[in-house]
Amino acid sequence: MKHRSGKFFMPEGYCVKCKAKKEIVDAAEETMKNGRKAIKGKCPTCGTVMFKILGGKATAPAAAPAPAIPAPATPAPEKPPAAK
Repeated sequence: MKHRSGKFFMPEGYCVKCKAKKEIVDAAEETMKNGRKAIKGKCPTCGTVMFKILGGKATAPAAAPAPAIPAPATPAPEKPPAAK
């Protein structure tokens, strides 16, 4: 995982089964369907799967989109004069 001040940082998460905050064992960073990052691992006490959603998107933001060029307006076809 990440290093903080030269030490190995174990991510913390909430174990629903133990009802306590614990360090996540065998943590692996994953990307969810919506593009957000998350950490998935196990509780050191009971072995239940723990999942912690991280902030931010997984991919770098795209460059500014190019301005859309509007399609040229086409004149409406002329209607024949109505007969009386």
